[in-house]
Amino acid sequence: MRALLVTHGTRGDVQPMLALAVALRHAGHEALLAAPASFAATAAEHDVEFAALDEGPNRLMDDPVVKQAIDGGYRGVRGKITALRTARRIKPLMARVLHDLGGIARRSRADVVVHTPSVPAQHVAEMLDVPSAVAAFQPGWVPTSLFPCPMVPLPRMPKSLNRATYLTVSATLRAFAGIADRWRVEELSLPRRRNGHDLLHDSDRGLRLVLQAFSRHVTPVDPGWPQQVRTTGFWYLPSRPWTPPRTLERFLADGPPPVYIGFGSMAGRDAERTGHTVADAVRRAGVRAVLATGWGGISATGSTDVHVIDQAPHDHLFPRMAAVVHHGGGGTTGAALAAGVPQVVCPFVADQPHWAQRVHALGVAPAPVRQQRLTADALATALTAAVREPEIRRRATEIGDLVRAENGVGDAVTALEALVH
Repeated sequence: MRALLVTHGTRGDVQPMLALAVALRHAGHEALLAAPASFAATAAEHDVEFAALDEGPNRLMDDPVVKQAIDGGYRGVRGKITALRTARRIKPLMARVLHDLGGIARRSRADVVVHTPSVPAQHVAEMLDVPSAVAAFQPGWVPTSLFPCPMVPLPRMPKSLNRATYLTVSATLRAFAGIADRWRVEELSLPRRRNGHDLLHDSDRGLRLVLQAFSRHVTPVDPGWPQQVRTTGFWYLPSRPWTPPRTLERFLADGPPPVYIGFGSMAGRDAERTGHTVADAVRRAGVRAVLATGWGGISATGSTDVHVIDQAPHDHLFPRMAAVVHHGGGGTTGAALAAGVPQVVCPFVADQPHWAQRVHALGVAPAPVRQQRLTADALATALTAAVREPEIRRRATEIGDLVRAENGVGDAVTALEALVH
């Protein structure tokens, strides 16, 4: 079996697909990963065949309008207006991504296409006349009455309306239907068809395979979902040898386990202010910290109790931490859960509040501290609870055991084998 894996976005969107590519190869199959060009080196590190897509919407990560949207979490009237402005700017950028994908697909020799919801690669699967599957790294793509759609900010509403909230996701996908339709007709030479942008159904209205790459121990699984919806567990890359920089190793050895603080690609508008807030919270909580600047989410200088790094492998670093403070991305949440350490989640947008609420409900984290309300006092209080409360650490250990026992990528490979054969 030869699989074409398609994704776009930041590390949290690419790394799980990279893990699937590695798992497919270990099972004796071939995998071609199509992702933003900036991830070519990462793919090479894992010996994964790679095809570069245009950076597309990633070019907006440093844009003031997008940072404003992230700061506000797209909430309120202003947030909705900002979201619409951002969507209008994304469309032409996404057209470049789709153009690249069409050429890659024609050369791919793929037997199956696996893609994230943000890239409508079901159309290239139709062009190639092969099956396709959706890779969902967060809940929100398959409707359920158990909880409201976690992909968009919504006010509290009766449980009876939970399923209806998933219409917002359908509306979001339809907003990009125009460029996908033009791409489908003009570049893929496919006819227009009704419901062509339905994520969950193929061209003959049959249900598509949906691989939910997260843990049933963390997010509720609806027993009413069809068998085509598989909740496999998180998709982790195999651990690779890693030697920490000498300065980091020295810092880790010079005192009690520190806390990790990093917000990934969630930059916001004032990384320097965030850095000051975090450093102040560390002092107030009386802890040591490893602070990851990542893609610019935090700007800070080191001190006796704060060691600044760009990034480090989560699977190596997190188990050595007293707690992990992060933005609530699904990948970072999964890594912290696997490490079995307490968490403090400071969510920005999209599915991040969902993960923040779930880890709090599981007892592995204190109440979330939203980025819009991030203060030194609030973060220090949460840090103190995460580090000092024995019950949080006990629950983190317990949930970590359950999450590590799952074989997410292995179950995904099995499901794809059944789909193709």
